[in-house]
Amino acid sequence: MARKSWQLSRRELLRGGGVALALPLLDGMSWAKPAAATSDPPRRMVVSYISYGVYEPRGENGEHHDWSWWPCQDAGPLTFNESTKPFEPLKDYVSYLRGLDHAGGYSLGGHSSGDVFATGADMVGPEKTNNVSIDQLAAKLRGHETRYPSLVLGTEGGTGSYGRCKTLSHYGPGRPIPAMHRPQEIFNRLFQPYTGRSVDEVRADLKRDASVLDLMLEQSKSLHRRLGSADQQKMDEYLESMRALEQRVERSSQWTHEPLPNVDRKGLNLEASYKDPVEYTRCMYDLLYLALRTDSTRFASFMLESESSTDNEVGKFATHVLGYNGQTHDIAHKRPHESGLWDQWRAAQHAYFLERLRNTPEGDGSMLDRTVVLWGSGHPHQSHGTKNYPIQVAGGNKLGFGHGKLHAFEGDKKVPLANLFVSMLNAVDAPVERFADSTGPMTEILG
Repeated sequence: MARKSWQLSRRELLRGGGVALALPLLDGMSWAKPAAATSDPPRRMVVSYISYGVYEPRGENGEHHDWSWWPCQDAGPLTFNESTKPFEPLKDYVSYLRGLDHAGGYSLGGHSSGDVFATGADMVGPEKTNNVSIDQLAAKLRGHETRYPSLVLGTEGGTGSYGRCKTLSHYGPGRPIPAMHRPQEIFNRLFQPYTGRSVDEVRADLKRDASVLDLMLEQSKSLHRRLGSADQQKMDEYLESMRALEQRVERSSQWTHEPLPNVDRKGLNLEASYKDPVEYTRCMYDLLYLALRTDSTRFASFMLESESSTDNEVGKFATHVLGYNGQTHDIAHKRPHESGLWDQWRAAQHAYFLERLRNTPEGDGSMLDRTVVLWGSGHPHQSHGTKNYPIQVAGGNKLGFGHGKLHAFEGDKKVPLANLFVSMLNAVDAPVERFADSTGPMTEILG
């Protein structure tokens, strides 16, 4: 039977798609030349996630428990308990926000709510796939100012699947970004992207890729005219992706004219493994710090654990750290001695990162003064519910944030977590009026 004009051969599609997938490292490269040098230090944002919730016990007679994840019971100035004492030296740089969540995650269930932590998408309702994450929205608006628009890290790597996400970052509907999890590969991607090739060879490869993409775009446009309306929509998405690749190739070529930063590897154990969770986790935080310190990127996400880490070595971190006999997920349901110590350990690792930022001078302050860091989980403890996330915000003191308090957004003060996202985006010069289900900026945390 003769093929009709609107019918496409499998060979036609594969010839276009294969080349696009073969482009090297393009997702990690920037979209433009560096911004002109200014006297103002860069503004940065980091989103970090811990899984399976946190421990929220109540003491006798309802008083605040010393092993609760929350540092104190009442809204107002912070005091610190056992679980949160790693942050005590950072009192003027941290705030706790109680009562926040994403309404779009209510129907997902606790073990899936990590999927929408950074997006606020309603994946059960009108949005059948995840939406853009806060870090990627910032990267789309400001990522052209650095070599890499963003950095996406996670201890387990990859994207996971619907309801079992292993990355916080999403380009947009249905497009999760694979998290990187191997320290040596992360270092090479950031600081040695041309290993084994000269810059001239890299430029030649990029020039070749640009030519191939030109041909692919012309071919795809001609195919577009032979399609039905439903397939034309799919092809429009494909063309959009190729145009984005074309832009990245062009602008990545421009970045080959900029020198790579010299990074001191001293104290950086790139062979750290899951068997030593402290060494591995801190190495990941060190790489994140170096990426920000060298202004290789200004927007990053780090998924310390996913909600489905029971089937891999990350799910045994508590065993290696505390000698606990069981999966990390199980410890979320135990008593203060186990659960509280686990929360304290996670707090210590994150505090280590914040301390590095605070101890690095920059301009008239420190790196932490110009880095907003969101840290938390997509559900509370034990019940794995999907309301009232444990949320901490740190840094950004010279970007308008004020710290040293516990804020309670409960009862008639209830607002969406996305309101915080609006304030964070505005603080890093990626202004938006709305994000997900936001109702406005969160003025309560501004200084």
